[in-house]
Amino acid sequence: MKKVFIDGSAGTTGLRIYERLSERSDIELIKLSDAERKDPDARKKAINASDITFLCLPDDAARESVSFVENYSTVIIDTSTAHRTNTAFAYGFPELSAAHFEKLKASKRIAVPGCHASGFIALVYPLVEAGLVDKDIKLTCFSLTGYSGGGKKMIAEYEGEERDVLLDAPRQYGISQSHKHLPEMVAVTGIESAPIFCPIVADFYSGMEVTVPLFASELKGSVEDIKKVYSEKYNTSIVKYAENFDESGFVSAGRFSMLDSMEISVSGNGERILLVARYDNLGKGASGAALECMNIVMGAEPTTGLNV
Repeated sequence: MKKVFIDGSAGTTGLRIYERLSERSDIELIKLSDAERKDPDARKKAINASDITFLCLPDDAARESVSFVENYSTVIIDTSTAHRTNTAFAYGFPELSAAHFEKLKASKRIAVPGCHASGFIALVYPLVEAGLVDKDIKLTCFSLTGYSGGGKKMIAEYEGEERDVLLDAPRQYGISQSHKHLPEMVAVTGIESAPIFCPIVADFYSGMEVTVPLFASELKGSVEDIKKVYSEKYNTSIVKYAENFDESGFVSAGRFSMLDSMEISVSGNGERILLVARYDNLGKGASGAALECMNIVMGAEPTTGLNV
């Protein structure tokens, strides 16, 4: 039985991980009182007593927790932005390649992908890897997300009794084009320029739909080549390519709400192509991805405890 500590269990991702691990018989959770959760010495002791520690913290606090590690055997799985471009950390998207899987499996330091970044990287990485697009390609990315991605504060804003009427309509954000996910979107895919990124939050709890448009003229191949690459790479119960994916011409961002799986698809026509990834911002975009990483490190079936 593995001893697991969640540093930051009061946040949205931490709570989801805690709830799901509480149901497992192969995990012993190390728990701290409310006062101890704010005590660096108590946190340090818990981290070093654990086989696996999840960091569900702001970036600076996550870096502090990593500095506490003295037990070489302790595996750190960081859900923050702090280490996603740090090559000393395995990037927690094992479906990208056999190399990603093997590095994650053997690593003591793992960075869980960002929610928006997960979809973009799932769509773009295989095309760069296969040489279907050049690394200097200029891309655009649109992403629809449920409000739970904004954490407790945003959830309270949307679910409060006296909520702002502006919340009734979808809201675009990240308008400064400096979103925190951009560095990992560039670093992991290998492209040279960050995409123009347009995230949109709407009045639904969870779910995510990431779209990357392409002109066919930007491809070194065809739409059928993209489909072939996706279908060969993504064929597990966690990440799967879907040929027929729409709902009567519509594509709902809530289709995979409360699931830990991801659907990859291609649509459009001979001139303009849409690459689409759908999943749950709290599932494959957060806690589900973190638990999948833990399963792989433990040598368990990746889907253990997941809802796919």
